[in-house]
Amino acid sequence: MRLDQADAAIGPPSSTADDLELRPRAYDHPDATLLIGEAQEFYVALYGGPDETPFSPEEFAPPVGRFLVGYWAGEPVATGGWRFSDAGVPAVAKRPAEIKRMFVRQSARHRGFARRMLAALEADAAAAGADWMILQTAFPQLAAVALYRSSGYTEIESFGYYAESDDVLNLGRPISRSMTQGRFDVKPNG
Repeated sequence: MRLDQADAAIGPPSSTADDLELRPRAYDHPDATLLIGEAQEFYVALYGGPDETPFSPEEFAPPVGRFLVGYWAGEPVATGGWRFSDAGVPAVAKRPAEIKRMFVRQSARHRGFARRMLAALEADAAAAGADWMILQTAFPQLAAVALYRSSGYTEIESFGYYAESDDVLNLGRPISRSMTQGRFDVKPNG
């Protein structure tokens, strides 16, 4: 049995993206820091070092951003955040928002949780006034690249901390309030 098949066998066989409960959390909330730590361990294993992009937790708090934690069966299993960006890319964007720390714990993968988190981040950023979502990923993250491309993300100009890195893939897509209204239920803090 392959590792991804073993992951899919964990938990209820009827698990779907609808089973993921999304809650806004502070970037430094214990559940968020637990999963961010796991994401950083993943980056170290894949790239030999953590993501060193500089930012502060306040950048992921309303009204300039938001950070979400996804819970499955009461356990934190997914994270993602967005923040308004002044990167100036793409040139057609009036108010882009950048996605950071999209991560799903290995034991919860292959259930549509990443796609649900991505759509919730897009909807939330659009509701806050963003017109584009931008992000940086890297070619070795095959599942992430596939998710973003299948969600309509295309290559944009290089930006940010890793702009000069050959392995980085800069992606973006336009968003609007009308395309995301009513699609996702984000629970209040609690």
